[in-house]
Amino acid sequence: MPPTKSKEGQNVPKPSVCPRPFAAPDYPVTLEPDLRSVQSPPLSDLAVAMQQRLWEIKLAHRPKSFWYPYPTLWNVGLLERLSAEAGLSLLQVCRGQYEKVADIGAADGDLAFFLENEGLSVDVIDNEATNFNRFLGVRILKDALNSSVTIRSVDLDSQIDLPSQKYDVIFLLGTLYHLKNPFFVLEKLAQMTRYCFASTRIARQTPDGHLLSPYPVAYLLGPRECNDDYTNYWIFTDEGLKRLIDRTGWSLLSQVNIGDTTNSTPADPDRDERAYVFLRRVDPTLSASPNPVPPGDNPGKTTLSWSRGKVYVSMNGGNEVLFADMREGSKVASWILAGSSYEFRIYNSDHTELLAKLTVTKATQ
Repeated sequence: MPPTKSKEGQNVPKPSVCPRPFAAPDYPVTLEPDLRSVQSPPLSDLAVAMQQRLWEIKLAHRPKSFWYPYPTLWNVGLLERLSAEAGLSLLQVCRGQYEKVADIGAADGDLAFFLENEGLSVDVIDNEATNFNRFLGVRILKDALNSSVTIRSVDLDSQIDLPSQKYDVIFLLGTLYHLKNPFFVLEKLAQMTRYCFASTRIARQTPDGHLLSPYPVAYLLGPRECNDDYTNYWIFTDEGLKRLIDRTGWSLLSQVNIGDTTNSTPADPDRDERAYVFLRRVDPTLSASPNPVPPGDNPGKTTLSWSRGKVYVSMNGGNEVLFADMREGSKVASWILAGSSYEFRIYNSDHTELLAKLTVTKATQ
């Protein structure tokens, strides 16, 4: 890929705005972002140096055509910008209670090896069947770097079987539009991490010019419509992406769009727009009103309201029973007795993790 000239006259590598983890490499975006708007703090400088080092190692082991061709570590500048706009530090977010991050859709693993070089423990996840070099590149680099990253091949459309149960951050760059069910994947990942960085292609209009941008929708690509790549599926509008984020249990902390941010379409290589988002999981909520339930001769009533999980109830420490199987809503409990306690609990989807609990009682006088 030929370099371009910056205003200072230095060679700036043409950025790849979205890694292609699940199929053949993406085409470069013709309308590049304004690099002046992306600051180059020290971490970004380290990423540039790491990219050069990795290419030296790559070319010492295989010809250039073997490797994923785009400089994925260019994304570090955008990740730092997203973090800063949310009032956070990229590395501090990664260094949380679980001491583990995941790079899903990792291509050759450049981002994972860079993060490991910064002292992080990293799991590298991709679909071996559709990875650019069938995941051999990641394994070659791991051996050459004497790396300790964990490597696992996962088809996210059939299972969410990651090496760890919990992560401080999950990186999901350039992966959403390669998923048949992005709703399912984002919802599952919200149970595994507090923070997520994601990027995907979006569109503002149809190929024939019909306006899409005001609507929370997605365009389903034909099997060869975009880059002759059958693994491309859903291209969301910006509003559709935000709706997806909200419905799957995330809040949007910050967002940066690059490429053709005026007339983007789902498939045209010259009208390609990418959205980079920084997400934080929305914690489950559980409340009861009134609580305690007012005294009286008859069983009392309280209204339970909740979000992000099914609700179970245990009376006086006994076996719990299902109270509500909707993931969010409100429901009246009309059988609250004086002298008894009722513990309501929200669990994750497979009932393996308690997310929130609340005890309801009835006043005696």
